[in-house]
Amino acid sequence: MKPSNSAKRFIASLKVPTGPSAGKPLNLAPFQKRFIDGALADGVNVGVLSVGRGNGKSALSGGVALAALLGEIDAQPRREVLLAANSRDQARVVFDYIVGLADSLPDEVRGRLTLRKSPRLEIELEDETGPHLIRAIAADGRTILGTSPTLAILDERGHWPADKGDALEHALLSGLGKRGGRALIISTSAASDAHPFSVWLDEDAPGVYRQEHRPPPGLPADDLASIREANPGAAYGIGASLEWLEGQARRAIKRGGSTLTSFRLYNRNERVSAENRDVLLTVDEWLACEAGDVPARTGSVVVGIDLGGSASMTAAALYWPESGRLEVRGWFPSQPGLLDRGQADGVGARYVEMGERGELTTLGAATVPVAPWLAEVMRHIEGEPVSALIADRFKQAELGEAMDRAGVRCPIIWRGMGFKDGGEDVDRFRRAAFDGQVITAPSLLLRSAMADAVVLRDPANNMKLAKARSLGRIDAAAAAVLAVAEGARITARGERKAGRVFWA
Repeated sequence: MKPSNSAKRFIASLKVPTGPSAGKPLNLAPFQKRFIDGALADGVNVGVLSVGRGNGKSALSGGVALAALLGEIDAQPRREVLLAANSRDQARVVFDYIVGLADSLPDEVRGRLTLRKSPRLEIELEDETGPHLIRAIAADGRTILGTSPTLAILDERGHWPADKGDALEHALLSGLGKRGGRALIISTSAASDAHPFSVWLDEDAPGVYRQEHRPPPGLPADDLASIREANPGAAYGIGASLEWLEGQARRAIKRGGSTLTSFRLYNRNERVSAENRDVLLTVDEWLACEAGDVPARTGSVVVGIDLGGSASMTAAALYWPESGRLEVRGWFPSQPGLLDRGQADGVGARYVEMGERGELTTLGAATVPVAPWLAEVMRHIEGEPVSALIADRFKQAELGEAMDRAGVRCPIIWRGMGFKDGGEDVDRFRRAAFDGQVITAPSLLLRSAMADAVVLRDPANNMKLAKARSLGRIDAAAAAVLAVAEGARITARGERKAGRVFWA
C-alpha cells in the first residue's frame, strides 16, 4: 500500500484527544488528505503546507508523526521522528497532541510506548526491529548534528528566528538524506516574501510538494470568500467556524492597528508584518489610499525623487496636491535582469511582474544614468506645471549636474533624510494618507515598498524612514514621502496674495 494511503487509514483509526469533538473519530478534511497524498508521494522528500491558524496543523502533524513511529509510512528499523519548533513550548504543542492521539491506540501498542518529558520530550517504541523514537527539539541546529531522522516535522517554520531557524532547517534536511527521510514544513504564512518559508512556497524545486491556502492581497479583511480560502478546515468543523472568523474580522477592522495586522497574518494567512508599531503605514492604512478610479491631474505637480546606485532602485513620485493624485515609478539598471535581481533580493518574480504592469523599468547597464533618467521623468509629465522637484541633499551635486545636462528648469528643494527633515516629512505624509489626500491606482511597486518601510525614532520621538530588512527596496516609498510632504506644505501655505500698501 502507498505510504499516503497507509497514513490516511491509520489516522482515521484515531480519535480526537481534545476540544468539543474529543472522543470522536479523527476525520481528515479534503485539504489535509490532499497534502498527505502530495507530501508522501513517490519522489517527494519535502512537503510544504501553509494554512491559517486553527486549521488542524497539530492534528495533521501529530497523526503523521505517530504513523511514522509505528511504521505505517516507513518500516525501516530504528525509525526516528524529529519535531522541530521555534521553542520547547511550541514543540510541546504537537508533542502533547501525539500523546493524546496515542491514547486511542490498542492496549497492546500503547504498552510498548515509553513517554519521557525530562530532560527531553520523547516517545519511544520498542519492537523487534529496535527502539523507535519521536523527539521534540527547539530551533538550534547544533543540538541535532549527527542525527539521521526518517521524518522531520518543522512546525510553524514561518515564525522561526532567521539565524537559528536556518541552521536547524539545514541540519534537519542534511540528516534526512542519510536514510531517505522526508520533511514536512507546516506553518501559517511568514511576514514577507523574503522569509525562507515563503521561498519554499514560491520556488518550484524537484522533490518538493507545495500547498498554500492564501488569498490574493488587497482584499478587505472581512471578505468571506478569502476567509474561507485561508481556512479550508472551517467548513468541516476543524477549528473556528466561519461565523466566528467573520466576527473577528469585523472586530479587527474596527480596532485596526496590531489587531487587524495580526488577523491578516494568522487568520487570513496573508504575508504581512506583525510589527506595526513603527511601520510607515500598515497594510490596511495603505490599501485605503488605493482606488480604482483615481482623480485627474489637476493643478501643479510636485516631483519627489530618490536616486539609487548600482544595486538599489531609483524612483520618482509625482504628486498633485490639488487632487491628491499620486503616481510612482521605479527604475533598475538592466544588468542583472529583473528576474535575477528579484531572486537575489528574495522576492522571486515580483520585479518582473512590476515591469509587466508598467511600474518598473530598466535603464542603463550597470547603473541608472541620472540625466537620461531625469529627462524620462520629465517627459512623463510634459505640459504639466511643476511646483518643485524634491530630492535628498546627499545627492545634491550629482542631481544638479544631471538637471543641467537634461535641460530641466524648475524650482528644486533639498531635504535631509535624518530626524530633522525626515521627521517632518514622514509626519506630513502620514497625515495626508489618513486624511484621504493621497490617492493612487493599485501599485505592486508601492505595496512592496510600504511593506518594507519602517520608521526609526530618536529619544525625542522624531522619526526617519528606514528599511525593515536589508534587502528591502523602499525607494518608491521614500520618493512618495518627499513628494507628498512638500505637497502638504504647499497646500498649507495656500494661495499667495499680493501685498497692499497703506499710507498713514
